[in-house]
Amino acid sequence: MSHTTPEAVGLDPAVLRDKLFELWNRKDLQTLHWVALQGFSKLSEPLEALLTILESCPGKQKGRSHTLGHHILMEFQTWMKEHPQVTLSSLSEQQAMAVQQQALSLLTDTQPSFVDTLINIYQLSSLDPAILRLQIVRLQALNCYKEAAVLSIKLQLQKELNMEEMCVPLIMQNKLPMAEAFVTGHNHLEQQLVALLDSWCHPNFSVEEISKRFPRLSLSKQCMGQIQPKMLTKQVFRLMEKFNIDQGLCPNALHKRRLDSLRFLMYKRFVEKSMTEENWSDHVQYVLADDLELQIQLVEMLVKYCGLQKASQWSLRYSIPRNRLPYGVWETQQSLPPDLQQIHLSDSAQTEEWMPSQSHCQKYYQVPLTKDKVHFVDTPEALQRCRNIVLKEGGIVGVDMEWQPTFGCISTQQVALIQLAVFDQVFLLDLCANGFCQHPDTISFIRSFFSGRNVLKLGYGMSGDLKCLLATWQQFLEEPLKMEGVLDLLNIHQKIQRGKVKRIQNGPKEVLVGEDSAEKGLSLLVQQVLGRPLDKTEQMSNWEKRPLRISQIRYAVADAYCLLDVYSVLSSNPAYFGLPADLCSISSCQSGKSGEKKQKEKRAHGKEECQGAQRVSPPCSDTEKGLLCGEKPSEDTPPLPPQQLRVVCDNMLQGLGRYLRCLGVDVVMLENTDDHRVAGKLAQAEGRVILTCGQPFQTLRSQVGEGRCLSLDCSEKARDQAVRVLRHFNVQPTPSDIFSRCQACNSDQYVAIPREDMVKMLNEKGFLQDQDNTGHTQQQDAEITPSVTPDLPRYALQCQWAPLSRLDPDTLTFPGGAPIQLHTVPPGLLPRIPLFYVCTRCGKVFWEGSHFDRVLSMFQEVLHISDTESAAAAITVD
Repeated sequence: MSHTTPEAVGLDPAVLRDKLFELWNRKDLQTLHWVALQGFSKLSEPLEALLTILESCPGKQKGRSHTLGHHILMEFQTWMKEHPQVTLSSLSEQQAMAVQQQALSLLTDTQPSFVDTLINIYQLSSLDPAILRLQIVRLQALNCYKEAAVLSIKLQLQKELNMEEMCVPLIMQNKLPMAEAFVTGHNHLEQQLVALLDSWCHPNFSVEEISKRFPRLSLSKQCMGQIQPKMLTKQVFRLMEKFNIDQGLCPNALHKRRLDSLRFLMYKRFVEKSMTEENWSDHVQYVLADDLELQIQLVEMLVKYCGLQKASQWSLRYSIPRNRLPYGVWETQQSLPPDLQQIHLSDSAQTEEWMPSQSHCQKYYQVPLTKDKVHFVDTPEALQRCRNIVLKEGGIVGVDMEWQPTFGCISTQQVALIQLAVFDQVFLLDLCANGFCQHPDTISFIRSFFSGRNVLKLGYGMSGDLKCLLATWQQFLEEPLKMEGVLDLLNIHQKIQRGKVKRIQNGPKEVLVGEDSAEKGLSLLVQQVLGRPLDKTEQMSNWEKRPLRISQIRYAVADAYCLLDVYSVLSSNPAYFGLPADLCSISSCQSGKSGEKKQKEKRAHGKEECQGAQRVSPPCSDTEKGLLCGEKPSEDTPPLPPQQLRVVCDNMLQGLGRYLRCLGVDVVMLENTDDHRVAGKLAQAEGRVILTCGQPFQTLRSQVGEGRCLSLDCSEKARDQAVRVLRHFNVQPTPSDIFSRCQACNSDQYVAIPREDMVKMLNEKGFLQDQDNTGHTQQQDAEITPSVTPDLPRYALQCQWAPLSRLDPDTLTFPGGAPIQLHTVPPGLLPRIPLFYVCTRCGKVFWEGSHFDRVLSMFQEVLHISDTESAAAAITVD
């Protein structure tokens, strides 16, 4: 059937194609436009002819909008608007089916406009799902996994396809967002995807299982990094929240997150010694829950850090089976007297005095209130008394909130306590009191308090508080909570710190108050303005446990009341701190500006701050570099353990990458042959920060979120670059972090091999030819007491330890296929090295030596070393 005028019938599609191709090569797009429109009208069967032309166009499958095929298709779409009679229904059923299948075969393009246009013109959604499914299979056979996913989404075929067959190849090609898009909106598929990723978090998971099922997939280094437990756990928790999936479906990721939390708690209590016994005990019980394997690991860690008695007490508390106890624990259990068989924590909630010791008062900021001026609010009647005072017009109220730390096991915490301070008393709203939190009067008060313009509310970093408020009261999501009359002192603090940068250029360094202080955030502000910092010992408390200890109440009161004192001093002499007379203008001015205006303002001042995709080392004076260009973190940035900083270094910064990895940072380094754009893909897929230099910065900064791409000065030494990065992100490595990652491959999993086993392995593989040396080694072994196992290195808590049983005794290879690099172990070391450490991913062998001291000395200025920590040697890399 013809759709054209009689005089226009019969143009050969090949002739039209050649003419269009000639104009395309000449880049004469204007003439091409008119020739295309006229040519389409001369075709006897335009729908069939279009497919013939597209099939022979070069580059039709490259997924780009600047190919000839894409251009012709867009021109045809324009022509069809003027020729509405040209539709699929004008063909016979048999013709229509043939044309549809021909069009379907062209759908290997990933340009949305190309795919959508073909689907619409040829009504491909109406085809039999079995036929459509066959096209998806064809695309997968061509390794066009992304194209297959895009097409299945557009044709709404998700329910017709196997989730794993569609998503696993995408994940392995760093296209997890595409896998997410494939399952989104289909609850059972969402659950299947999250459950799949969770299964990969299991300690016994092997990537070989994927290789067997998908033999056509080539697993690169980049791919292997994509499926490491840490990255997977993060993705599982993110998707759990996004898809609202029950944590019970993700036992492996939950176990991994809890294990990481346990390691963190052990570090805080026994290495850093910054957590009280009560807080540590509360958090350990929350983190372990009823997970027997974690309970066993706790006992093992306690043996290492505290000795057998404490380990025995906790093993009794959790009733650990005897056959799972570490050596010596069961015997210690039997010898414990009855009064030591349980853990007794001091009941400080009852016995502690309100007034702390004199040394505490001299060291930390103190609230000038007696205990009777602190009121718990947990009933409607008490709330009414609070309301009458804090809602007085013209009043000033310090506001703070506390919530139970969940260590990432729950995405958003609910508020447990709200502190409202006025100048002569403090009210503590106890949201854990039965029925009080969701009482209508409580919700009404919170709404009135935060929306009242005539009461000045003082806070510090209130975005986190607001997030937890919304998690506590869903009503504020349905009917948004208005925030009026709020002054966030964080904005004022940042202005004070920026003023320091200017003063440091014009005056002596000594004028800077508290510059070298270990304090951060609000505590630093209090120290700078009032002379003494806050005592943050109780910051990480169990705020849902009642009754609260005196020390917790004192901390909670101080966190709110100090805001009043700080505001009073700042407002009485703002010029001294480099502030305008109206402090409220700082907050309202900053919060009212869009990000774009902020950037323009920065450029107008001729300098850029180190946030977003800004350079870490722009041209600036040496003195300015210290505070402006990344040498120092912003004062409100919380300290970060190295394990939580995940970066990708481009191939110009491999030296920097090696130093950061040496200090425990999770670092992926591009190979010399890699295109710099690989860094962008890695950063997107794995949530990494890009470290780059030179021209690639401009391209890469647009591929990641604000603050996720940093450019460094290539002329700087790698060591100085590393110090700059650590300070910029406020990463505080400790001696325990040194060598917690394999220097060769970035893995954080080792196996410990005693000298006796190492000698056997070297003998078996023929590396010990000198019998005298071997005999000497065995003689040295005999001198070691059999019941004593050499201590693990100081970084033991910062990495994972695999059992020696995972090593194949015949091939001496690990499950991933890496053999132990026995050839790197000098036989002369054996007499003096009792324990070797081997990376389970690449087989690299490490041992104790002097290299630790060199690293310690090199990075002493950024290492966080406690008084009790010694600088003993750890390990060295051959």
